[in-house]
Amino acid sequence: MTDQEKNSVTPAAENTRQSEKAQKIQKINGVRGMNDLLPADAAAWAHLEHVLRDLTRAYGYEFLRTPIVEATAVFQRGIGEVTDIVEKEMYSFEDRLNGEQLTLRPEGTAAVVRSVVENNLLYEGPKRLWYTGPMFRHERPQRGRYRQFHQFGIEALGFAGPDIDAEIILMGQRLWDELGLIGVRLEINSLGQANERAEHRTALLSYFEKNHTQLDEDSQRRLLSNPLRILDSKNPVMQELIEGAPKLLDFLGAESLQHFEAVQALLKANNIPCKINPRLVRGLDYYNLTVFEWITEELGAQGTIAGGGRYDPLIERMGGKAAPACGWAMGMERVLELMKVSGSLPEPLAQCDAFVLHQGGETLTAALIVAERLRSAGIDVILFCPPDGQIASFKSQMKKADMSGATYAIIIGPDELAANEVQIKNLRTSGEQRTVSLDSVVDAIIDAIVGA
Repeated sequence: MTDQEKNSVTPAAENTRQSEKAQKIQKINGVRGMNDLLPADAAAWAHLEHVLRDLTRAYGYEFLRTPIVEATAVFQRGIGEVTDIVEKEMYSFEDRLNGEQLTLRPEGTAAVVRSVVENNLLYEGPKRLWYTGPMFRHERPQRGRYRQFHQFGIEALGFAGPDIDAEIILMGQRLWDELGLIGVRLEINSLGQANERAEHRTALLSYFEKNHTQLDEDSQRRLLSNPLRILDSKNPVMQELIEGAPKLLDFLGAESLQHFEAVQALLKANNIPCKINPRLVRGLDYYNLTVFEWITEELGAQGTIAGGGRYDPLIERMGGKAAPACGWAMGMERVLELMKVSGSLPEPLAQCDAFVLHQGGETLTAALIVAERLRSAGIDVILFCPPDGQIASFKSQMKKADMSGATYAIIIGPDELAANEVQIKNLRTSGEQRTVSLDSVVDAIIDAIVGA
């Protein structure tokens, strides 16, 4: 466009052109069901993560982190082919570079066992491990259920007795107590061993085949592949039929019953109430013997906040030497939501301990030096930086200092700089203010924080 043409463009035409340009730039939103962690929520997440670190340390559990992406076979073999996760929910894809079949991890246990087997972690004896991180499932997003969500889990590998079953349940109860959660109840069951489940499966098949016309589409599909999963159906129309189905507890042998009774006795000795739910089967194929869930009525449809159990067959199924194992996992978003309902969320964290104010020029240089000295002493500091490049008044800066949550404002103006001094104002009391030398400002702030 020539200068003459530019000069001939009317304001209305220019506005139209700018409007058309703006319309071409579309805002890009995040993927539905994959949420941002915003600063306002950071304090709650930090508190939960701190409590979890303390909990695992108290019980002697070590941290293990697995990749977000695993070979698809890890979950097909570990979780089981006839499960909702593998059939409908996994984010799986083919690596364009080498043709590998890969999956964003939908849960943690199979990945942990893969790592344990690959790295021979049980060579020196049993292991207590914990993990945390994002998981991915293609589900319809709703309250407490997301496509990217975060799990915390513990896995105790190499322990065969009912004592470790009880210990991991006690860990869960201690966690709920530490977090101040309300309305959480424990339900437990035993899935016995493979031969006992086989007898129960035969009885289930016979029962459900006689009532084939009452099964919904999902249950009809599972009838021959995994009839035990029919018991896990949440379809209200199915509940009366499921209630009358043969119960696995009636097919358990002496050893399985003894293990289950020992777990209950240990929980009772520690004053942990629980309800036996014979329909509790969990959604994954690798469980045997003890299974359990913590359930709440406070979160609507997504009532299970954590669950797990014993999975003795899984290590051998994943290619390792046969070894017993058990564990549980919780959805961190659901727990945070229940903390909110329970009124136990922590107050938002202050952004800093001190906020440094200045008037630009040499006062900015001095302010930056003071801020760095404070940070070197372990004090969190925000230095005022004008968003528009124009120095604001001390009154305006003081409003920003107060909004930051800082306890102290450090004021360096031309008069203070000329006298080699700073003003320190306590923002969380009646506004007490004092003058100290530039050289002693770090010691003064440290003394004030220690003495507070």
